Amino acid sequence: MFDFQKLDVYQKSKNFCKEIYSILDEKNFDRVTNDQLRRASFSIMLNIAEGTSRFSNKDRKNFFVIARGSAFECFAILEYLHDTKEITQQVFMEREQKLEEISKMLFGLIKNLC
Repeated sequence: MFDFQKLDVYQKSKNFCKEIYSILDEKNFDRVTNDQLRRASFSIMLNIAEGTSRFSNKDRKNFFVIARGSAFECFAILEYLHDTKEITQQVFMEREQKLEEISKMLFGLIKNLC
């Protein structure tokens, strides 16, 4: 087992990514939105995984900051999709809660590496 697999934030981000992929499979958003949301959600978990492979705290922190930025990017896309009535209030709120939790967990990891 790799170290990142033990992190709750990694497991939560992986589940979030799978949920986003399911939403994208059932909805027909434009190509740019699909691509950006897919890549941003994938980026959260990938940057957490890559960050754990780094030896210095500074390098680890950088990857966790990028992962957190990708979480914010996902939120902005989902907010836009909600505002334009592409997704329901319930879908938006559920994903917002998950992103907020992931963001807080990443912030904790980042703070501990300072």
